[in-house]
Amino acid sequence: MQRDFEGRIRAAAVRVGLLVVLCATVGCTESADLIVVNANVYTVDEHIPQANAFAVTDGKFVAVGDSLDIVSRFAAPTVLDAAGRTVVPGLIDSHGHLVNHGFIKMNVDLRGTTSITEVVSRLRERESTLPEGEWLRGRGWDQNDWAEKRFPTRGDIDPMFPDRPVWLERVDGHASLLNSAALTEMGIDLDGRTPDPVGGRIVRDAAGVATGLLIDSASDQVTEVAPEPSAEMITQAIERAMADAAALGLTGVHEPGLQLDTLDIYRRLVDEEKVTLRLYGMTEDLKSLFQQVCSDGPVEAYGDVLTVRAVKLYADGALGSRGASLLEDYSDDAGNRGLMRKSAEELKDAVMRTVECGLQPAVHAIGDDAVRIVLDIYEELGRSRDLSVIRPRIEHAQIVSPTDIPRFQALGVIAAMQPTHATSDMYWAEERLGADRLAGAYAWKTLIDSGTHVPFGSDFPVESVDPMKGFYAAITRQDADGYPDGGWLPQERVSRVAALRGFTIEAAYAGFMENEVGSITEGKFADFVILDRDIMTIPAAAILDARVTATFLGGRQVYGE
Repeated sequence: MQRDFEGRIRAAAVRVGLLVVLCATVGCTESADLIVVNANVYTVDEHIPQANAFAVTDGKFVAVGDSLDIVSRFAAPTVLDAAGRTVVPGLIDSHGHLVNHGFIKMNVDLRGTTSITEVVSRLRERESTLPEGEWLRGRGWDQNDWAEKRFPTRGDIDPMFPDRPVWLERVDGHASLLNSAALTEMGIDLDGRTPDPVGGRIVRDAAGVATGLLIDSASDQVTEVAPEPSAEMITQAIERAMADAAALGLTGVHEPGLQLDTLDIYRRLVDEEKVTLRLYGMTEDLKSLFQQVCSDGPVEAYGDVLTVRAVKLYADGALGSRGASLLEDYSDDAGNRGLMRKSAEELKDAVMRTVECGLQPAVHAIGDDAVRIVLDIYEELGRSRDLSVIRPRIEHAQIVSPTDIPRFQALGVIAAMQPTHATSDMYWAEERLGADRLAGAYAWKTLIDSGTHVPFGSDFPVESVDPMKGFYAAITRQDADGYPDGGWLPQERVSRVAALRGFTIEAAYAGFMENEVGSITEGKFADFVILDRDIMTIPAAAILDARVTATFLGGRQVYGE
């Protein structure tokens, strides 16, 4: 069927060219701004699953169908011949951190390091460019990728950096390593006498001495002491991140943890017509931006590209740093069940305040205990509110008790998941959880099959921003080398159609935008991506080599020649 479809595209190409000339000569009945013809279009619209042409006017699709029909009906100043290449709706990452992605490239990028020695080497290279006294910052280390899989300590970095404060965030952002100079600036006693904050942990060694490792809310407190980035630096980080996103086919990102000053920068960039994607923002907990949005009302489609109507709340930490809250002990750390960032009562109050302000709650919950607590809160909320209007979200939902999986669909809770988390964690997840708990681990197919809305994303820069890697992980459950054979927990692999929906229409639904974006449908914004190969039919391994040749936002080209 696909071979026949491609054959029709090639056979029509000459006729389309003649019609374009004819239309320009004698005139067509309707005008458009852009026509795309001779394309292999996957629309993600169940009424017209595939097409080979469409027309765009005023930034929106006005017709989708056959090339011959489109060019005989419309005249446009720009006619793009896709030459049989694949076109998909603009891809949407339902959980990505643009600002953090930009900053990880501006500080020391520690992703891919294989040892603490390599970490130190990268730090020393960067330090040579810094003025005296400036903090040395990095992010991206993961001890699970090192031959010696222990957590690093300040003793690993103090000898090289005895005076300059050093702050190194783990890849997941839920743990930080600080040297002695940075701990001292924070007011943390090196001898370990400083008490743990609520929802966090100051890690100590067997002698009770602070190791320099801070978990969850203890790590968050570093921002109260470390110098804040300037507006110019934040702007640079956003622009770098948007450029990367456009080059990879992302026309939408749901950004958790938005701050008040960052929103002001986004507004300015919108006014300057420099924003190249649609941003769905979630405020950082109940902080200053939440207070403003609660008072003034949500930001709704500012400049058609900027929306803030959700709140990112935290239930627990991350699995990699053993901060995810579990119903039973970690299999590799007896006596530790992780931690809750807020008590169940505090979290319920935060969710209620969010809903009272007319905003969507999006709660980070990774462990099965945290997920259950959030589901309980949403269930209680549903007794007095229509959850279908609120569309409550759980971000990550990585470890779910099998008995809780049906509750997502029953309550109308969205499970915003990241396929590459599974393929990054699969090497050590069983050590953390034991074999039995894997039954509900990264179970996106089971959730989808139950009728749950499951938008896909990446959590970049925790994982790669490239949605092709997420698409590949969703359908194979394998790493780039094809490991393991058949995929990890292969029963949770999804079809290519489901994977594409996860990065398009399901992500749009999670942001209340399914009527505006997420498919190539008449009346929707003309957000689309042209690829150099057909990701719906090529061998799975070849998906990782797929490249974006052009990205369009509202009919405007934001990437490509």
